[in-house]
Amino acid sequence: MKLKLLKLKNMINYLINKRHKSIILSLFCFLCLHGFSQVGDDVAYGSTTSNFWNNVRFGGGIGLGFGDGFFSGTLAPSAVYEFNQQFALGLGLNATYSKRKNFHKSTIFGGSLISLFNPIPSIQLSAEFEELNVNRDFDEQFVSNADTNYWYPALFLGAGYRTGRVTFGIRYDVLYDEEDSIYPDAWLPFVRVFF
Repeated sequence: MKLKLLKLKNMINYLINKRHKSIILSLFCFLCLHGFSQVGDDVAYGSTTSNFWNNVRFGGGIGLGFGDGFFSGTLAPSAVYEFNQQFALGLGLNATYSKRKNFHKSTIFGGSLISLFNPIPSIQLSAEFEELNVNRDFDEQFVSNADTNYWYPALFLGAGYRTGRVTFGIRYDVLYDEEDSIYPDAWLPFVRVFF
């Protein structure tokens, strides 16, 4: 019975991963084609000087959480290239360490691909594919869970209010898995800052 369940789970995971890849690829292609089709709007043709670094924006996040026997720290730098006033595409990194006394220690490393679209200056739509390696080391003296090490994908679709270089909003993980996700819920608020 366990073998049949394991085979069924592996088959479902294979189909889900295959579906995720096609969704991610389709969304990425759409956003890239839209953004690249807009590049000529803000660029003077025939110019010999490169404005690449003038269009790169850096940002990211820092997170600290602590409580009774708990600590969590996150560093998540990111950079985006603004093709024009409406579209930007970039990369992000994520490193998180958390520890809960007498329960577990976790290290999480990964990266993300970020696309931002501003249909009007004050509204920002986003799509972000994130792939994280999660390593959970449980304290065998107090917990009978087996240590785990796995990759977890997330595809966030979000919307926010943008003022200057700061955006406040909410995003939804369409690939959310309650058992494996490092996030408590599929809906997550965010504050995004790029300089």
